[in-house]
Amino acid sequence: MSKPKKAARGKHRWIAFRVDRSMQREDLQILLEENLREVEWRLFDVEGLSKSTIAILKTPLADYLETLSIMNKNERFETITSSGKIRLVRERIKSNS
Repeated sequence: MSKPKKAARGKHRWIAFRVDRSMQREDLQILLEENLREVEWRLFDVEGLSKSTIAILKTPLADYLETLSIMNKNERFETITSSGKIRLVRERIKSNS
């Protein structure tokens, strides 16, 4: 069975964010589940640094603004950048490092 065409998959946004401490993927997944209960999301890249963690999540365009709002209200999260293309988000993270 073939994959649905691009237009049928729905629009989404990729959000890069920083967490205030170094975390494993599983721990970050739990933290996000606790905070982003009302919205749909999926965790992608996770890179643990010495004092923080940088990660990328994907959310549907319909949930994008609410996701940003929830994350920016929480002191543990700091959103870095977002885009409709993960490639652009990854490039922006690398150029800011």
